[in-house]
Amino acid sequence: MTPDHDGLRGPSGRTGLSELLRAHRRAAGLTQAELAARAGVGVRTVRDLERGRSVRPQRTTVGLLAEALQLTGVTRAAFMAAARGPVRGEPAPPDEPPAPPSDDPSSAGPAEPDPPVALPPPVALIGRDRDVTELAGMLTTEPGPRLVSLVGLTGVGKTALALSVAHAAAGAYPGGVAGVLIGEGSDGPDVLAASMGVLGAARLPELAARLSGRPALLVMDAVERAPGPVAETLHRLTGVLPSLRVLVTGRHPVGLPGERVWPVAPLDVPPPDADEAGPAALGSWPAVALFTARLAQVRREPPTSDELPALAALVRRLGGLPLAIELMAARGRLLNLTELLDRYGDRVLDLATPADPPAHPGWEGPEAAGGRQSAVDITRTAVAGTLRDAVATSYRLLAPDERAALRRLAMFGNRWSVEQAEEMLADEADRDGTVAIDPLPVLHRLVELGLLSVRGTGSFRFRLLDAVRDFAVEQAAGAGELSCLRRRHAEVVARLVARTATDLAGPRLPDAIHRLDEVSSDISSALSHAAADDPLTALGLAASLTRWWRFRGRDVAGRQWLLRLLADPRTADADPVLRAWATLGVARLAAEHGAGADELPTARTALEMFRQAGDVTGELEARTVLGALLITVGGHDEAREQAEAALRLAARHGRMRDLAVAQNSLAWHEIRVGDLAAARRRLAAVDRLAAEGGEQRLRVLAWANRAEVARLEGRYADAVDQGRRAATALSELGDPGHRRRVLGTVGLALAQDGRAAEATEVLAELRAGVAEAVGVPAPRVSGPPRQRSEDTVLSWGGPEVGICALIEGNLALHRGERELAAEWFAAAADAGHDRRDVVEALVGLAASTGDPAVLDRLDRACRETGIRLLPQESGLLYALTATRGGSGTR
Repeated sequence: MTPDHDGLRGPSGRTGLSELLRAHRRAAGLTQAELAARAGVGVRTVRDLERGRSVRPQRTTVGLLAEALQLTGVTRAAFMAAARGPVRGEPAPPDEPPAPPSDDPSSAGPAEPDPPVALPPPVALIGRDRDVTELAGMLTTEPGPRLVSLVGLTGVGKTALALSVAHAAAGAYPGGVAGVLIGEGSDGPDVLAASMGVLGAARLPELAARLSGRPALLVMDAVERAPGPVAETLHRLTGVLPSLRVLVTGRHPVGLPGERVWPVAPLDVPPPDADEAGPAALGSWPAVALFTARLAQVRREPPTSDELPALAALVRRLGGLPLAIELMAARGRLLNLTELLDRYGDRVLDLATPADPPAHPGWEGPEAAGGRQSAVDITRTAVAGTLRDAVATSYRLLAPDERAALRRLAMFGNRWSVEQAEEMLADEADRDGTVAIDPLPVLHRLVELGLLSVRGTGSFRFRLLDAVRDFAVEQAAGAGELSCLRRRHAEVVARLVARTATDLAGPRLPDAIHRLDEVSSDISSALSHAAADDPLTALGLAASLTRWWRFRGRDVAGRQWLLRLLADPRTADADPVLRAWATLGVARLAAEHGAGADELPTARTALEMFRQAGDVTGELEARTVLGALLITVGGHDEAREQAEAALRLAARHGRMRDLAVAQNSLAWHEIRVGDLAAARRRLAAVDRLAAEGGEQRLRVLAWANRAEVARLEGRYADAVDQGRRAATALSELGDPGHRRRVLGTVGLALAQDGRAAEATEVLAELRAGVAEAVGVPAPRVSGPPRQRSEDTVLSWGGPEVGICALIEGNLALHRGERELAAEWFAAAADAGHDRRDVVEALVGLAASTGDPAVLDRLDRACRETGIRLLPQESGLLYALTATRGGSGTR
């Protein structure tokens, strides 16, 4: 426990440059020759500095060494300060003459010597700048806490943080800064003697006299090894020494009055959506920066672009725990990062820690205080054999009921809220959590032990460390309670989703989507486990997720889940209304990826189920979905009837939002029959109703439809402006399907207005969105005009495929390439899901070819769908139709 008082210090008690340089070089895993080559200095320079032969090196040389060692922040400052040599007023080293007097009058008189610092050198920290700043400020301001405890799991970096903080705060402690390492089996007298010894006294009265009016800082490391003796010693010291402050590290707080507990959290890890951000963006996350720094010590090559996703996944799986990161990176000597993830991704707890880690110079010494061998172990006790052992040590500090709570909370895979914890911790006899159980005491205890992290101020701010969660899941499995706990977790998640789903159709839509995004991993795990073990809960969960799946572009997977659960015989007797919502969800999601025609009978079934149950909300939703599906198969008259029925039903029950939805649907039908003025009136009503009800999404959809009306009227600039405004808002709302449709409107308006370069840019963005929706790489659009046969998008299907072809056709027509335009218009006519788009494509095809057969096809399409040509379309075809002896019935 007693440090080596002189091993790292010069005459003033400061850590010497030679020792600092040697310690940092070894920590970086470099030889003297490797460091010299990296810094661009001679090997002899490094050798002389480490041997103390060069006591006043040039500042440039020291700066090069600091850069080569990648020292930053407090660590770099301490390193540079050590190179300045003794300050004025200190005795010079024996082989160096005294410093000459200064000509600066302001420096007259003896300068105050630096305070003695009996600590190991600070190590280079990554991602801890804020912690160091706040803790150093806490320890250097008055009034401030007398005792600060850094608590956390083994390997989270408590000791390294304490050293950096102590060095950063050293200037505020003229009485000195010193540290002791607590060993197993220490008793009170040993701890007290070692603490007084490092502060320069053998007895308490002598220490009180020495520190009278002179603040001092004592650092105690690993206090959990002797909690009782440490608490007793600190109580005595702080009672007798009012100028003493103490910084301790341990797995749990000391437990003294006035103690300030500072949980040390793991390093921040990148979210899943940052995997493709590139090496620079990924390296800005502290956990990634630490991994790559440690990886550089065992292999020369930095992570390749192919390894970056594995790198991000690894640090997430390791939970940002520095010890785990260093252990994993060390294995990079033999395996690449993808192989590491495959081999160890599910075996994090099995990572072995060093059986005999290198001692930190400055903590240990060959003798105990007072010249006798201390009963306290003077070397650092070996770290536990695996991460599992390290977590188990903290787990054993919990009371039985706290352990049970930890096992329950471990079912959450990501962040969770106090309310969710309350439900998970509810009594078995109270599965719905109707009797409130305050979870705060157990959460406070888990935070105290560093097992639980708290980030941010939002509802979902609690998260167990990954290694802790894995360990607790193992314990739950060993206790035979894992299946029961997973079922409870699914019920808790299902209730959360059901409460949130009501906001997915209203003014709180963005917040509701964000709320579900935050628990997406728990939604996935709950659905997977419940589908096998509790299909009724799974069906309720899936039925509530339909809108969220649609907004997040997960319509294919969502539809498959609903079909699977509806087909499960164990859900046959579920509540008919629940089955109706699930059935309607299948139809709604099918429409998102062009499979609406397949689910038309499904939508009719759902409507009938809602009508029999007398569920007005369900009936309104079903009529809206059914109308949308009917349009895709040409059932326009029936689709209009459904919209008008929904309008009457909404008016009868005072449903303002549903009134707006029905008016929006009817606006399309006005467009179909060529009454654009009526369409504008209905869309104005939608905008007004949506604004009154705070329905932002409905307003945005009205903007998108108004952009389409403007395009059909030939007001292309207005269509582009309104469409881009709607596209931006839809992106913020998280509605990729409608955003792709409005991008099509913008692209068509640009192409028809002759703005080819802008239209091509929009076309590229639209194709990328379609590619993302179907899960394939985005095609390249730039370059010379392409033939229809070269467009892979046509093979993907979906509502936007015909729009892409329409844009290409208009671009070719404006270039005067009629044959190429004809190819694209033909493709649009074949691929179009919207009958209005098909008619527009046939008009373009007829104008490009003058083929009478195309005019006949256009006649049939107009008769079958009831679509009337717009004035500009009729004008475009006038010459062609005149040669046939009339304009037909269009």
